[in-house]
Amino acid sequence: MNPLLNKEPVKRAAKSIKDFDPDLIIICLEQTARTAQDAATALGCNVGAIVKSLLFSFDGNFALCLVSGDKRCSLNKLKKILDEKNVSLAKPEDVKRITGYTIGGVSPVGHLHKVKIFVDKSLERFEYVFAAAGHPNCIFKIEYKNLLKLTFGEIEELTE
Repeated sequence: MNPLLNKEPVKRAAKSIKDFDPDLIIICLEQTARTAQDAATALGCNVGAIVKSLLFSFDGNFALCLVSGDKRCSLNKLKKILDEKNVSLAKPEDVKRITGYTIGGVSPVGHLHKVKIFVDKSLERFEYVFAAAGHPNCIFKIEYKNLLKLTFGEIEELTE
């Protein structure tokens, strides 16, 4: 068994994923999947099928945006959705504190604190998507429609 699967953040992500669907598996990659391009290269898939989990901060609150690996999250669109003026990418220490994951391994599920989740509409181009599972080398493959069910995410136009 891969030792990465014994790391607490990976176990936490895996529990949420397996509770949703016991048939979903955590894939441990030899090389890092810290960036969407790294993950796509390692998996041999379209970079757009990689889910970037980006935590944003606003007025003491946080929202997680799940964005296609070939797109950029639009701060202006997110500000309109949240009806907030001051929205920014969360600091690395806040990402760790709120989600329990380090940047590059942020899973869409299994967070330490409940956060609102938005899923970018552009991900619906793919039947299957790949998301981090608690570590930069750990990912899982899931049907797009099941990612929505797993995360209870709201579909929004989030990208530029």
